[in-house]
Amino acid sequence: MDVLVHASPPNSPKSHLYSPSALKTKNNIETIQEQQKPDQDSSSSQSPGITMSNDSNISVQEDQKARTNKRYIFLLVINYSFLFVGSLSSSLLSKFYFNHQGSSRWVSTWVQSAGFPLLLFPIYLPFYVFKCTDRRPFSLFTPKLLILSIFIGLMLGLNNLLFSWGNSYLPVSTSSLLLSSQLVFNLILSVIIVKQKITFQNFNCVILLTLSSVLLALGSSHDKSQGLTRAKYFLGFLSTIGAGLLFALYLPVMEKIYRRIYCYEMVVEMQLVMEIAATALATMGMASAGGFSEMKRESQVKFDKGERVYWITVFANVVTWQLCFMGTAGMVFLTSSLTGGICMTALLAMNVLGGVVVYGDEFGGVKVVSTVLCGWGFCSYVHGLYLKVKEEKEMENKNHGMEMAHHAVAPNNV
Repeated sequence: MDVLVHASPPNSPKSHLYSPSALKTKNNIETIQEQQKPDQDSSSSQSPGITMSNDSNISVQEDQKARTNKRYIFLLVINYSFLFVGSLSSSLLSKFYFNHQGSSRWVSTWVQSAGFPLLLFPIYLPFYVFKCTDRRPFSLFTPKLLILSIFIGLMLGLNNLLFSWGNSYLPVSTSSLLLSSQLVFNLILSVIIVKQKITFQNFNCVILLTLSSVLLALGSSHDKSQGLTRAKYFLGFLSTIGAGLLFALYLPVMEKIYRRIYCYEMVVEMQLVMEIAATALATMGMASAGGFSEMKRESQVKFDKGERVYWITVFANVVTWQLCFMGTAGMVFLTSSLTGGICMTALLAMNVLGGVVVYGDEFGGVKVVSTVLCGWGFCSYVHGLYLKVKEEKEMENKNHGMEMAHHAVAPNNV
């Protein structure tokens, strides 16, 4: 996991996410430190007074780092909470919609991105209402970034359609376990796009999750909903795999783009543009397929829980999907695409249990083994991350000790 230092751009010192240094990865931090060494050496050789100033600067930097880490952890917790609540709730609500005679895949696709107006609040309120930032919304949004956001939004819209198609046919537990295969694609594409290093933990996780999906496919003929043909089951199976592949591509692509943006506010702004593009695609599909009239007819006639429950279900789906996607984007920005994918995979077990508890999905021997393999792969990866972070922390403490020793002996050289 990259060592992260979070901050806002230099032209927004009053941003509510402001920090004195820019968001950097470990390699960038090392480059900056190399550039600063000559200045530190020359200043330390001038006088003892300068050395004491350097010691004071080190203390200030440590305080700033502590505040930055607290802000980073706060954002990490908030975004993972969004991801947790959004992933579990949206999965169960989508299945609730289809279980009670909701049948429009376009409606299910549309609600995944139609909540984009909710993102206007965190974008515009800090500047226009709370006056807690000098950064005007979209002030750093370039035409290139706009085009990229629209293109990725259309890709996300297609992913939403594939997910809805698969979720309409498959039990929640099966679709959740199939989506765990996206981590396999995520690792491969991360290696290609963002140069993710392959480790034993990465490779072990890929193997275990692949075996998990294969076992699930072999036992698929015994896990069909009532009235569902084998052909439709495998159509849902392939649609879900396709959704996993597209989302696995989305994660490293976003990581590569996020490396060039300056603050968390821009992540929310990009998310708004992408969701608008995805909603436009879903709206065109609904209009061409008569989806809006079908939505009205569903609410009044087909949905067996009544019109009021229908619209509550639709609205709740809109909100929970926004939480899910915003949480995912935040996790990728704050950590990496692979770590974001791992966090999503960890939640799949909760989706499986949710499907079993709420809807009574079957949970036979094949799913038990598949879930165990999924958990094994996840734990292997987390253990690898723990060892890596521990090693980096020890190295950081060692370098800090050497730096303090250097400043301590500097007066003797005058």
